[in-house]
Amino acid sequence: MDPLRAQQLAAELEVEMMADMYNRMTNACHRKCVPPHYKEPELTKGESVCLDRCVAKYLDLHERLGRKLTELSVQDEDMMRKAAVGSG
Repeated sequence: MDPLRAQQLAAELEVEMMADMYNRMTNACHRKCVPPHYKEPELTKGESVCLDRCVAKYLDLHERLGRKLTELSVQDEDMMRKAAVGSG
């Protein structure tokens, strides 16, 4: 596969993953913070604060997981490299 096509596929995958994360976050925070039966057309202060905190926590957790997965991936690559050098 040529490098330009690989880069395009990686960019498309990243957009798809971000859209999925946004949809999951939106659904989770809406379920948690907004009652199923609306009483007012606008969000109440409590709902707004809840949504703000929920989104902040969701994004923080997403960032932490990304860092941890990257760290584990680097460790796996190092182990595979060492194993290949040791057996070769």
